[in-house]
Amino acid sequence: MNRRPKLELIAPGASAEEAAAVVAALERFMRETIPPPAPTPEPRSRWATYALLEGVDRAPSWPLPWS
Repeated sequence: MNRRPKLELIAPGASAEEAAAVVAALERFMRETIPPPAPTPEPRSRWATYALLEGVDRAPSWPLPWS
């Protein structure tokens, strides 16, 4: 999805070259001031991944399956 606005200069007295220069300057400004991307989260350890997949609780609930 492209969230950048489409820039268009509407000025009756500006020449085509002047309008193109203004639009180019605005596009350059938008490229240079873009916010940095969000940091990627740290990957889970294999132990945590397997525990989540198996549904392991910190303290097992009763009745215990092995009793």
